[in-house]
Amino acid sequence: MTGRSRGNALLYHAHELQRSWLDAASTWASIGAEVLGNPALPVGYMGLAPFAASALEVIAHATAPRGKPDFDIEVVEAGGQGWPVTESIVLNKPFGDLRRFTHPGLAPDAPRLLIVAPMSGHYATLLRGTVARMAQSCEVYITDWADAKVVPLSEGRFDLDDYIDYAIEFLEFIAGQDDGRGVHAMAVCQPSVPVFAATAILNMHKSPAAPRTLTMMGGPIDTRESPTTVNDLAMERPIEWFRQSVIATVPGQYRGAGRRVYPGFLQLAGFMSMNLGNHLMSHWEMFKHLTVGDQEGAQATKDFYEEYRSVCDMTAEFYLQTVEEVFQKHSLPNGTFTHRGDIVDLGAIKRTALLAVEGERDDISGIGQTRAALTLATGLAARKKRYLLAEGAGHYGIFNGNRWRDRIAPVVEEWIAANG
Repeated sequence: MTGRSRGNALLYHAHELQRSWLDAASTWASIGAEVLGNPALPVGYMGLAPFAASALEVIAHATAPRGKPDFDIEVVEAGGQGWPVTESIVLNKPFGDLRRFTHPGLAPDAPRLLIVAPMSGHYATLLRGTVARMAQSCEVYITDWADAKVVPLSEGRFDLDDYIDYAIEFLEFIAGQDDGRGVHAMAVCQPSVPVFAATAILNMHKSPAAPRTLTMMGGPIDTRESPTTVNDLAMERPIEWFRQSVIATVPGQYRGAGRRVYPGFLQLAGFMSMNLGNHLMSHWEMFKHLTVGDQEGAQATKDFYEEYRSVCDMTAEFYLQTVEEVFQKHSLPNGTFTHRGDIVDLGAIKRTALLAVEGERDDISGIGQTRAALTLATGLAARKKRYLLAEGAGHYGIFNGNRWRDRIAPVVEEWIAANG
């Protein structure tokens, strides 16, 4: 074992030790904030106590442990009234479940939509706002990917080929409810590549599971277009550097003990470092909200970071293949992308209408990277292609927030309706 490999073997253990320290720090900070902020205690009115209480509350929140969040979508607005949402797992797989969201206010012929969530560090709940908005008019399904550290080694590998297989199986399962409604698909960010490939395969085989529409949002179809910092980092080093530097072994206390993974905590560190100044300012604003008693303003920041800092591991083989095939070799636009050894022919897409959505201020997938899919689908008629550039939207703004709900989602719904 090389020195670097030995270091990686200890990486997860070092993280677990640090996490135990931070858990304790969070607990003590939380206790301190409650004591200093308790109006029933005299100390809360003394000197700088209110400011200290606010600072401790920020520290407690920043260092608190995070698990897998819930979708927690209880009601959606449709037809001018609120409807209770039913959430269920309809298909269970080792590396991810298929979840379904529906409500009694849906029309009998409401389209079925599969939202494919990224397997890129965050849980599928990052798309909570995406699901809630589309559930207004669609019977929504979403891929709920598993945290690789809790998947036993006995379940085998999970790579890019397996991801495509899962996407195909999920589409077939949904389309298998033979009532003429078919299925539509939406890929948010990273899954644009494998879902685009799955769509080509299903079209090539003339499968009834081929989605009637595929919406790709901020996806790295061709990262040579307007390369971002993320793309540059992937190109700067050979794949062996990633294998040796960021891959770790899951320790014994988890069900996936022994599995090689790209750990969620490393991914989070990378996410945070890219925009460290913005994250520091967000916590400063949170502190200011707390000091003036603006709990609602502070809670908005808390809610965002509850989700943002909830991360999971991905299998080493999937991560490394994605880096190499998508960001280094550009296999999809170069026509060399394969699935189970066979070249994926994007020209085979003749039935699935494609919508490419990009954010004007996206600093993860640059302008033109997703739009490239429309050019690569050479066998598809121009009337079945559409492009939307969301003005003022960053990466997360194209699938969450006001711009998503008010400007982008209506275009997606219109596209689905026009090609249903």
